[in-house]
Amino acid sequence: MMNSIIENVKEYYGKQLQSNDDLKTSACCCSDSPPAEVRDILPLIADEIKDRFYGCGSPLPPLLEGMTVLDLGCGTGRDVYIASKLVGESGGAMGVDMTTEQIEIAMKYQEAQRERFGYKTSNVKFFQGYIEDLQALGIEDQSVDVVISNCVINLSPAKEQVFQEIYRVLKPGGELFFADVFADRRIPEALATDPVLRGECLGGALYTEDYRRLMAACGWADFRYTNIRNLALDSEEIEEKVGFATFSSRTVRAFKLDDLEDICEDYGQVAYYDGGIPGYPHYFDLDDNQRFFRGKPTPVCGNTASMLSNTRYGKAFRVIGDRNVHYGIFGGCAPGASDNVEESCSCC
Repeated sequence: MMNSIIENVKEYYGKQLQSNDDLKTSACCCSDSPPAEVRDILPLIADEIKDRFYGCGSPLPPLLEGMTVLDLGCGTGRDVYIASKLVGESGGAMGVDMTTEQIEIAMKYQEAQRERFGYKTSNVKFFQGYIEDLQALGIEDQSVDVVISNCVINLSPAKEQVFQEIYRVLKPGGELFFADVFADRRIPEALATDPVLRGECLGGALYTEDYRRLMAACGWADFRYTNIRNLALDSEEIEEKVGFATFSSRTVRAFKLDDLEDICEDYGQVAYYDGGIPGYPHYFDLDDNQRFFRGKPTPVCGNTASMLSNTRYGKAFRVIGDRNVHYGIFGGCAPGASDNVEESCSCC
């Protein structure tokens, strides 16, 4: 069954879809509004790359200069090339995709994009292979600063292997930042393996509670949603099949840190944002429930304190306090704690 799912996905994205206009629903193309630095780069990306882009978010975090970024399920390479520009010539961007027709387009523009960015040498690498087995592609342990993915992990029939591989390749303090489709319940197997539902990012949508358990099993005791947007199916045929479930596009931020606890604990710590993240001069949102205003002392849990101190974000934050005194549970920053869920999106 695993192999048949993979082959069906290859067929759907390699042959049936020729542009995002061919999608039957908006699930795979309801992208969040990208930050200004990403919008500025988009005109530099070749049209063919953008026309065959299928994503449900904008999973490109800030502070990427000099970093090594890996895009899982990169397709035609749109986000890889954006990352290439954001990391600069001193950094690198890699993309992995299993679909021949998609990865060939990505590779075709490598030299043209290098010229558009004004680089002496390309800082991009593409691999045709499977996101469940990055080791087979030669991607080494603790070699990547940031892993991104845009509406792809839901397509995998072996999600636990995907998250295990992500954890393996990330450096300590590295970030996983991805957008994907989630469901409010488990999708029955007969529907999960339906080629169209799978290809439209609905059949394999991650059930939120199973996802939470999966992350914990693979090493992430805590993670955060940065954006949650309900999805409209926009298809009577598909509504008849899976209209019993509620689907959402969610962007997730998680860090590879060994001191995170499974719930947020209060140690009396306080964080200050210095405004040093480009594009965020006045405030920065770590997740959908925590906004840090420049210069304002903000109480944080132990996990948030670690996320702000022991990652690349530490250059923009000052955290006061340690874990010597414990004050009980810190409420308010568990995954999905915010009630700020955006309205249904139908933008294709």
